Amino acid sequence: MTRAAVFGTGSWGTAFGMVLADAGCEVTLWGRRPELAEAVNTTHTNPDYLPGVELPTRLRATTDPAEAARDAEFTVLAVPSQTLRENLARWTPLLAPGTVLVSLMKGVELGSTKRMSEVVQEVTGVGAERVAVLSGPNLAKEIAARRPAASVVACVDEQVAQRLQKACHTPYFRPYTNTDVVGCELGGAVKNVIGLAVGIADGMGLGDNAKASLITRGLAETARLGAALGADQATFAGLAGLGDLVATCSSPLSRNHTFGTNLGRGMTLEETIAVTRQTAEGVKSCRSVLDLARRHGVETPITETVVGIVHQGKPPLVALKELMGRSAKAEGG
Repeated sequence: MTRAAVFGTGSWGTAFGMVLADAGCEVTLWGRRPELAEAVNTTHTNPDYLPGVELPTRLRATTDPAEAARDAEFTVLAVPSQTLRENLARWTPLLAPGTVLVSLMKGVELGSTKRMSEVVQEVTGVGAERVAVLSGPNLAKEIAARRPAASVVACVDEQVAQRLQKACHTPYFRPYTNTDVVGCELGGAVKNVIGLAVGIADGMGLGDNAKASLITRGLAETARLGAALGADQATFAGLAGLGDLVATCSSPLSRNHTFGTNLGRGMTLEETIAVTRQTAEGVKSCRSVLDLARRHGVETPITETVVGIVHQGKPPLVALKELMGRSAKAEGG
């Protein structure tokens, strides 16, 4: 039986652990809090993040990272992206030999502007053929309810991607393979920023035309950055690009969209953070995405607008006027 470790007991880590268990894997979740691990093991629930969801008996939890990592064929990383480097430095000596490291994280590291797979390789010293990413329209609560969803598992080694595909394929979760790790990661990271922008627009009551425009131009922004980094442009028309973007920008279950909506309604950043229980990755990653784009000479006006609102205190209405007032150009620009 395939063994898998999932580091992170938030909603997405737990939901994906459930997917792996439903697919036939023996899964161990790692989390910091003993009471949450106890709940998973005794009541087969995660009351804090997925209340009311019955977890499979093949899924258990521990607070001991060595126990979680032991003999794991797949080691899944599901912690906030800006904490990955510090956490992974502690876990690396415990990892099973030959384990495939799977990133569920959708962010770009502040300062270094590295994608999560790059951070994994740098910290652990493993080759790219042992690092995979999973990305797509995967709202955790819907997957935990076993509603139909599709996703992309990407690795430069197609055989590794196929192994992971088999390990997480269930009647309700359909994974596709891809070798474009760069495109899949960028799609996941930038869509959080566009999700914030669409949420802000919704909070301001700007309507569906504005939403559709932001989604479409946000996808163009993502593709421009992807082209500069060598991604396959077809990836952005797929599940890890357009699919993930639509789900994030359309659903009340999206943390980034909800965060943006509260900002658009007039809440301050501090007030919005206070009412947000889980990490909205785009809040921090918008700065690193903008830095990454500037390093490669790529224009990302929506990302720049989000950074202005979230981190520079610019009123949303002022930022909107600046965005709409940019010089007109051909659509392909």
